[in-house]
Amino acid sequence: MAKDKDIALDDPEDISSQLAEDQAESDAAPEDDDLQAEIAALASERDELKDRLLRALAETENLRKRADRDRRDAELYGGVRLARDLLSVHDNLNRALDAIDETLREQAAGLVEGIELTQRDLLGAFHKHKIEKIEPQVGDRFDPKLHQAMFEAPVPGQPAGAIIQVMVPGFTIGERLLRPAQVGVSSGG
Repeated sequence: MAKDKDIALDDPEDISSQLAEDQAESDAAPEDDDLQAEIAALASERDELKDRLLRALAETENLRKRADRDRRDAELYGGVRLARDLLSVHDNLNRALDAIDETLREQAAGLVEGIELTQRDLLGAFHKHKIEKIEPQVGDRFDPKLHQAMFEAPVPGQPAGAIIQVMVPGFTIGERLLRPAQVGVSSGG
């Protein structure tokens, strides 16, 4: 407050100007402190609001991605129940074609061709909707993620866990299993 300056005590103007300066300095110091505190509070509030805004933007982006993923899943997997029901139609068409011998094929060529075309159209519709057939071959390794073991039998020359018979093919829809392939598995030689 007091400066290293000699004040003439007999000069009233000098005393009053010095008192005014001292008063101004003492008033300015609290104003500077208040101003600094207000600036710090505003900066803190700004940082908090910026953080909240960034979090809200991130949450909005996550919601958009989740909604997009849910829409794609619904589009791809929404028809799972219908697809499972249509698998029996596929199986029945296969059984009908397997039961046809050469005599029947000659006598009812149009009927047989109609059944074959119907099955091809069904498989085309399956492919269009990402329903793919799982057709394991005899000798392939049993995969519990794709196959269902219906029986196990010892077969000479076949290692344990090898497929020895395919009874019903399986199907996937997208990356999910719709129906496992039903197979017989070797228990070893």
